[in-house]
Amino acid sequence: MRNTWLFCQKELRSYFNSPVAYIVLTVFLLITGFFFTSSLFLIGQASMRSLFSLVPLVFLFFVPAITMRLLAEEKRSGSIELLVTLPTRDWEIVLGKFCAAWILVAVAIGLTLMFTFSVGAIGSLDAGETVAGYVGLLLLGGAFAAIGTWSSSLTRNQIVAFIISLAVIAALYLVDDLLPVLPLTWAPVLQFLSVSYHFENISRGVIDTRDLVYYISLIFLMLFLAHRALESRRWK
Repeated sequence: MRNTWLFCQKELRSYFNSPVAYIVLTVFLLITGFFFTSSLFLIGQASMRSLFSLVPLVFLFFVPAITMRLLAEEKRSGSIELLVTLPTRDWEIVLGKFCAAWILVAVAIGLTLMFTFSVGAIGSLDAGETVAGYVGLLLLGGAFAAIGTWSSSLTRNQIVAFIISLAVIAALYLVDDLLPVLPLTWAPVLQFLSVSYHFENISRGVIDTRDLVYYISLIFLMLFLAHRALESRRWK
């Protein structure tokens, strides 16, 4: 785990030693803040539900943007070959870079707490629903970051990695929207595959084991595929 933490630190430094993290976080806050405050005044109710429905949509673009360079840039520059000469394993590289992206996502989520405190100051918040909503955002962000890590492991081109990640995330997010045009027998399968369905369950204030297992399994699967993609270079 020491090597994993070293890779995580290295990636975090690359984010925060450049304008990338600050620009992305600022844009994220401006977008979420504008639409959240607009909807808050419209409904006139002290609730975080509008934020919890908005952030996943912003994540569709935000997370692929911060993960597209994780492994694609290493491949493009050739530094990936230098990394493998170190006494480390492929899964440590993948896990370290994923953790860095997830931490950045968590920082973005943490910054939205200012909205929570503001809403709490003007009304009575449902603490259980709010805490569950933030847990759901962290799990959703982790799943999206894992998909982005896998996408970045497939190519040397960051734009291609962004497009793949965006396409997969959008498909998993919108898959349950197909329910009205498909047979009802497909409903359980589509709901199980849908990240938005599981997130909505959690954001209502109920943290179900099935939803936790879904997100943990999705993160594990995507990181496993990223590890296999990185490992495949040894066969070439």
